[in-house]
Amino acid sequence: MKISFNKNQPIYRIFSHILFWLLSFFIFSQMFKISDEVTRIDYIFSGLFHVSLLFAVYINLELLVSKLFDKKKYIFYSVALIIIIISSIILNRITFNWLADIVFPDYYFVSHFNFLEVGIFIVIYILITTLLKLSKSWFELQEVTSRLIRIEKENVKSELNALKAQINPHFLFNSLNVIYSQAIKNSDKTPDAIIQLSDILRYVIYDSTKDKVSLKTEIKLINDYIELQKFRIDTTSRIKFEHKVQNENCMISPMLLLPLVENSFKHGIKGELDHTFVNIKLETNDSNILFEIVNNKGTGETIENDGNSGIGIANIHQRLRLLYPNKHEFKIEESTTIFKVNMWLSYED
Repeated sequence: MKISFNKNQPIYRIFSHILFWLLSFFIFSQMFKISDEVTRIDYIFSGLFHVSLLFAVYINLELLVSKLFDKKKYIFYSVALIIIIISSIILNRITFNWLADIVFPDYYFVSHFNFLEVGIFIVIYILITTLLKLSKSWFELQEVTSRLIRIEKENVKSELNALKAQINPHFLFNSLNVIYSQAIKNSDKTPDAIIQLSDILRYVIYDSTKDKVSLKTEIKLINDYIELQKFRIDTTSRIKFEHKVQNENCMISPMLLLPLVENSFKHGIKGELDHTFVNIKLETNDSNILFEIVNNKGTGETIENDGNSGIGIANIHQRLRLLYPNKHEFKIEESTTIFKVNMWLSYED
């Protein structure tokens, strides 16, 4: 049967303490033996000396550190520690002058060390064991912190995947409507619309699952989407896409820009309205991206009224919060006839 020790189990703690004191005991016996070989009296002397060490170490670890030091009561801890050190020195004297005579009446013991030397030993042991305890606590804290970070990252990743899963079917549903409208008209433009949609599908299937994509890819996607939408809009509609990009290879999270474009087309290009428009502007510098969309809106209409349309805006809000915490701004300006979205984010190459 295989026996394993978990460092969080009490038996592990007991085992490590026993191992520490056994090592201390034998080192002490070797260092202060009175002859060439370690004899029984050396072991007894070492054991008696450890009485005061055990007292000082465990009062410090189990009481002072946990009750005072960990609670940042450093002045009280220092005073209490001095009292413990003095008490342990006195206990060392009592051990050799009184306790040794009772337990081992056949031997005559005299401590090799004076008051100051005993104090130095006690201080060294307190220092070593305190550092060991604090380092153990630090490593445990780091382990817990690391575990929490991993859990948080997994939760964020799961939430992002869920948000992406919302976007893709919604986006494909709206795009297929364009193909459907062409098909029922028996339009000769239907094959071209299908080819345009296939390019967009390639992005949705492959690129949208990546953590980052180039801004160049996003620009092409927006252009492809605009070309697809042109199959359903009339000649009076005005579509403008301006982009001033210093670095097209900068990397951003996928599917942040397109849902905003999609919402603008869905609510800005209305068949019952004349001279509809969508104006899209994309600008970048070395570290920032500014994306702005302005479109007209029907009287009394709001972007969230449609039961399906709210996915885009709410989704972008959540994804920006997860992907660009404290590195983005998202503003919506709305009037009775105009809907405007401004998105700013700071990216890293």
